[in-house]
Amino acid sequence: MESSVLRIGEVARRAGVHRETVRYYERRALFPPPPRRASGYRAYPAETVERVRLIKWAQKLGFTLREIAEFARLPGDHVHGRRRRVRAQVEAKIREIDGRIETLKMMRGRLRAIVRCRCRGDCPIVTRAIRGGGRQPRAAGPPIRDG
Repeated sequence: MESSVLRIGEVARRAGVHRETVRYYERRALFPPPPRRASGYRAYPAETVERVRLIKWAQKLGFTLREIAEFARLPGDHVHGRRRRVRAQVEAKIREIDGRIETLKMMRGRLRAIVRCRCRGDCPIVTRAIRGGGRQPRAAGPPIRDG
């Protein structure tokens, strides 16, 4: 077997993923299906390893497989035709992450308020939330800081 053509197990091992991950990415059209040998085995080009690593890296940055597939379908290369569009998608992801961070900070603040509440089992914070009250009452004690 040529070194530039790999079987699925070798692609998976080199990329640090399971074989099923490679098959799944192929089904999701994140890279073109490889040709098959006469034996029926897929013959992946060596660059598939880098493609799988790139997909995993993009996932760790918060991109969904659908978003990653959109990047893959953009014409041209990063330096020329798609730079503006890729940058816009990355900026949109940053805004999404910032929104999630703000939501998580709010959640953390409310949870800290419950922890600091000095109620005796009938917590006014929880009661108000259950009844659909607007602003959550502050618990007795030091001010809540999201930090």
